[in-house]
Amino acid sequence: MSNDRGWLLLTNDDGIEAEGFRLLVQALHREGHNIVVLAPSENHSAAGMRINLMKPMGLRERSDLVQAWDLNPEDAPVHLFELDGTPCDTVIVAMDGGLEHLVPSLKPQLVVSGVNLGPNLSQDSYHSGTMGAAREAGLYGMPAIASSFTSFDPEGMARSIEATVILVERAMEVLPRVAANAGRPHDAMDTNYFTSWPTTGNDEPWAQDPNKALLTAFKNGDLMLNLNVPPTWDGTWACTRLGVRWYRNAVRFEGAGKDEVATFTIGASSVDHSEVLYGDCDAVEEDKASLSCLAVWPQSHPFAMDEDLLASVLMNSADGWPHWLSPN
Repeated sequence: MSNDRGWLLLTNDDGIEAEGFRLLVQALHREGHNIVVLAPSENHSAAGMRINLMKPMGLRERSDLVQAWDLNPEDAPVHLFELDGTPCDTVIVAMDGGLEHLVPSLKPQLVVSGVNLGPNLSQDSYHSGTMGAAREAGLYGMPAIASSFTSFDPEGMARSIEATVILVERAMEVLPRVAANAGRPHDAMDTNYFTSWPTTGNDEPWAQDPNKALLTAFKNGDLMLNLNVPPTWDGTWACTRLGVRWYRNAVRFEGAGKDEVATFTIGASSVDHSEVLYGDCDAVEEDKASLSCLAVWPQSHPFAMDEDLLASVLMNSADGWPHWLSPN
């Protein structure tokens, strides 16, 4: 049974059977959303944007999870698949023919990666498989959201699921039912929000309507959303940028005969946090849900977002939400 809603493509980096992922699928299904899942079969945390080259990857339908997760396709359609690959692999396979092969004519509206167990703040953005999958979706012209629960203890994760559903539904209100730029069919260079670098001193063409430019960038996959929700979330939101934090004492050395073994354990580390204006770490410390609008493309790429335009997001928000993400 189908409805007139758009399709959500869901993935993650903790693996298809991870608790945060299951809870998100169940929550979105209860709200009546059309869902297609293509997620890693195993945990690939901190995989970044790693991909498998020239390596066959098993692809399987997980219809067993429909019953196990108490999903009812008669209420809202749901398709569950797993891939023996990384988070980025799942997005590439899905967008480069996989969805058409698995569920012909299905065209997603939005990609959602998460909910991840553990924060994806500050420099985590370089390591995160959750964010890597969302960024890969953006490279394919898809609007994308990465969502993370900032604790490594799943207790309280329901708060992160709640915030993620709110964000997903708000994003769907401002997006077309089918992503218009999926696969980047036109390789558009004529937007008004790309950086003018290396040329300087140009008048910003987006200045007359920055909110329109930002929304267009999100629709085109050039801007992604990164959500981090603490277990102590007080229901408020903050529009943020990447903050500053450092992992300390995360490496352990153990002697084993003549050899020594080094182990990097995030959960055992301490974290130093430096306060910065609009920082995502700072917002989470204040029990807020951190919502960052991040450029998908690297800074020196021709498709990189204009930095002044990104700065305008932080200064044009209401109740912690960027103005451009408003259906009004």
